[in-house]
Amino acid sequence: MIKKLASCIREYKKDSILTPVFVALEVVLECIIPYVIALLVNNIQRGCELGVIVKYGLVVFVMACLSLLCGALSGYFCARASSGFAKNLRKDLFYKVQGFSFANIDKFSTSSLVTRLTTDVTNVQNAYMMIIRIVVRCPFMLIFALVMSVLMSPSLAMTYLFIVPVLAIGLGLMIKISMPIFNRLFKKYDALNESVQENVNGIRVVKAYVREDYEINKFNEASQELKRSFTRVEKILAFNSPLMQFCMYVTMTAVSLFGAGMIIRSGGSAFNVGDLSSMITYSMQILMSLMMISMIFVMVTMSVASARRICEVLDDESTIKDPENAVTDVKDGSVDFDNVSFAYSADAEKNVLEGIDLHIKSGQTIGIIGGTGSSKSSLIQLIPRLYDVTGGSVKVGGRDVREYDIKTLRDQVAVVLQKNVLFSGTIKENLRWGDENASDEELERVCRLAQADEFVQKFPEKYDTYIEQGGTNVSGGQKQRLCIARALLKKPKILILDDSTSAVDTKTDALIRKAFAEEIPDTTKIIIAQRISSVQAADQIVVLEGGKINGVGTHEELLENNEIYREVYTSQNKNSGEEDTNA
Repeated sequence: MIKKLASCIREYKKDSILTPVFVALEVVLECIIPYVIALLVNNIQRGCELGVIVKYGLVVFVMACLSLLCGALSGYFCARASSGFAKNLRKDLFYKVQGFSFANIDKFSTSSLVTRLTTDVTNVQNAYMMIIRIVVRCPFMLIFALVMSVLMSPSLAMTYLFIVPVLAIGLGLMIKISMPIFNRLFKKYDALNESVQENVNGIRVVKAYVREDYEINKFNEASQELKRSFTRVEKILAFNSPLMQFCMYVTMTAVSLFGAGMIIRSGGSAFNVGDLSSMITYSMQILMSLMMISMIFVMVTMSVASARRICEVLDDESTIKDPENAVTDVKDGSVDFDNVSFAYSADAEKNVLEGIDLHIKSGQTIGIIGGTGSSKSSLIQLIPRLYDVTGGSVKVGGRDVREYDIKTLRDQVAVVLQKNVLFSGTIKENLRWGDENASDEELERVCRLAQADEFVQKFPEKYDTYIEQGGTNVSGGQKQRLCIARALLKKPKILILDDSTSAVDTKTDALIRKAFAEEIPDTTKIIIAQRISSVQAADQIVVLEGGKINGVGTHEELLENNEIYREVYTSQNKNSGEEDTNA
């Protein structure tokens, strides 16, 4: 885990090294200053001249300035190193997630990945900042202050040996109890984020059904659960401060008591007031170092759980990878399903798809219909290899999709998924997801094909119109047409529309299909639809039921031979009295 995280330091190694160097120099100066002050106090006690006082004062002033400079430099380099480390860590996490298959994302969940990229990275960043600065400072201060204490008075320095074990045992118990709680805590963070994300994404549905109170209560429950866990762990860690205060005051009392006794017994010859003041300072430095160490333990305890969660993502390998000697050319748009079975999880009791045999010629238009849960979307997601088959094979252009370079395959298979997504930016910027080098003329051409140009031209800014996040300032039908245009811009050999015209009227739907037939006849078109009218002109129509093919044929053949298709057609046309099979 440490090795994995350390690889994210990269160009900030220099800053990470300079930070502890300047911290060490700062500590050395801070530990020498009390010794010089003790000499000054002893000289004043003996009745020294003003020149001696000025000399010692200048030495202390210069050392204090140097200590301040070292502290400032260590803070500067620490800030650069920790923020740079966090930047690289987020970058590596984000790049890793971008390379994940749908199966990997399903495994972690979206809300959990968001938490790991934000809260967990911040925790690890804070821990790293402490490690390169405070974790270095505290042991250095502890060692140097102990050395100086022994030089000042070996017998009095023995006082510290009785306090350190008490503190170590107390801190150890706190960490042992709190660590499991922290591990559970971040799972509750995931649940809270999931609640927020789900609510924000579906805010229109929430308001339409007046479910604000329900969602508020749901959020409060997740928030309260998180609060209870935090309260429990904070109650445990709250013992840290009283324990430190107890150790500090006991040590100071012991040093003052025994130090004063030594001064009285020796008459100030072996141990005097200056030495005692320095010993009190050193005891404060030692105890403050121990207090900081305890704070570090708390932070590191929290960050260890975050670090594990981050490494889970960094260590996870995508279930879909490029093969060796990958094929980099898709011959044509033919698609073959050979005895395909598929399940979303290896632990699933039942396959989502079973025994799929389907052969699509390049340039054909294929319609797919079926009831909810018939696995229509699951079927088409196997073509661009968003998921891998569990059994059998899917071939595109005569080659198994697992033989292709993934980028090559997906560039030739354009998918307009069931959930249409537009990103914040102009219409042009959204369309150029299909081809970043596309000209304005090409953008307008594909929009005309997708029946989007007409409404875009009515916007004041036309193709420079800004799309809000999620496409909230365009209608559902407009969003669908822009997504279709974006897919067409890829000039794919296979175009898949997963119920992507459900929000447009039947006239516009017909115009889109007509444009496809005339303008991209060589492109294989696979259309998933709920409306029979959207697929009835297709070369072949596939009827799915329960993850299996119930029937394949033309509109007329299925009306005659397939009961499911006939029932759907009849139910959709009975209100208008249409029974003409050629309609």
